[in-house]
Amino acid sequence: MLHEVRGGALLHAAQHNQDRRGSGAGAVVPVAIIVLVATCSIIAVKIHRSGRSPFPSLTGKDYNDRRDNIKEILGNYGSLAPRRYKFSHLKKITKSFGEKLGEGSYGMVYKGTLPNGGHVAVKFLHDTTGNGEEFVNEVISIRRTSHVNVVTLLGFCLEGSKRALIYDYMPNGSLDKFIYTENSKQALGWETLYGIATGIARGLEYLHRGCNTRIIHFDIKPQNILLDQDFVPKIADFGLAKLCNPKESYLLSMDGMRGTVGFIAPEVFSRRFGVVSTKSDVYSFGMVLLEMVGGRRNLRASVERESEVYFPDWAHSHLAQFGSLQPFDLGFDGPEEIAKKMATIGLWCIQISPASRPTMSKVLEMFEKSADELEIPPKQFIYSPIHDDSDELQNQSRVSTDTSRTS
Repeated sequence: MLHEVRGGALLHAAQHNQDRRGSGAGAVVPVAIIVLVATCSIIAVKIHRSGRSPFPSLTGKDYNDRRDNIKEILGNYGSLAPRRYKFSHLKKITKSFGEKLGEGSYGMVYKGTLPNGGHVAVKFLHDTTGNGEEFVNEVISIRRTSHVNVVTLLGFCLEGSKRALIYDYMPNGSLDKFIYTENSKQALGWETLYGIATGIARGLEYLHRGCNTRIIHFDIKPQNILLDQDFVPKIADFGLAKLCNPKESYLLSMDGMRGTVGFIAPEVFSRRFGVVSTKSDVYSFGMVLLEMVGGRRNLRASVERESEVYFPDWAHSHLAQFGSLQPFDLGFDGPEEIAKKMATIGLWCIQISPASRPTMSKVLEMFEKSADELEIPPKQFIYSPIHDDSDELQNQSRVSTDTSRTS
């Protein structure tokens, strides 16, 4: 009789009678060998498919070869190579991970203090992909980006399964802290918001066109815009999609999709809307602009009634009908000109078709114009998930096809 076991091996069933006890006992060794081989085969297949080892470190010749390869890679870049930190050093400068700055899609971030008194942000990555050489090559690629509106990578840690990135510390934290706040003392003035918006645009334009390799961020959102002591914006977390497998449920990673719900471009979610490109970042930037204008997430804007209204829809209607955002209380004191310009540019950026969105270079040109010089875009964008009892807003994710233009 044959019985199938895991691994696809077929084993002869021992007959349990007195005459065959000897042969049954003798079959124990070959059976054990077959099971062992099958188990090893399963492990080998899983390792091959995942492309990474489940073991935290290497030993022997493989370890020495990998260590030498990493040294050679870093040596090729000389002074341009990022500094390599030991895990024990990071533990020391973070005071045993005593001050947690936050936790994002790719890992936890802690504040660190260097021996010279300078502050850094240490991001410990979780669920990283690839081997050591691949990790170092990606780190070097990130390190080679240099722009005033892109966060600076200072160094990295690679010890077995422990991997971390060391960045400049941003004392004012992330943008979301200031645009979602109900504390008037934390609210930023319109001039400051405008400077942040144009800074983000310049940083994205650099990632798309100015650096050595074109970088699509895939996750532009207020939480990934860091602010220095002068509120100069720095784009963070670019390039990490290649290093990690995000665990957060709101970060879409299935079937090649990446991005945060509420900011993800339609074509990233479904290819029927177009091809994923730098225009996908433009869409996310537009949503950030509109949240900065509304001072809230793009799910709610109380106007005449206590209900949830999709703010981009409301903003478009008022700009098209009245040429302004009044009587909406934007929550900030400042000129209507800035709010109108930011909202108009944001609405252009969130057009359904990638071809209808401006490039980041074009966005920078739009910022140079006055609000009255900017044409109101067609009302053509996707509604965000909402909860509302009105008939006009019950259909989640419906597409508005009103393509009328107002000059």
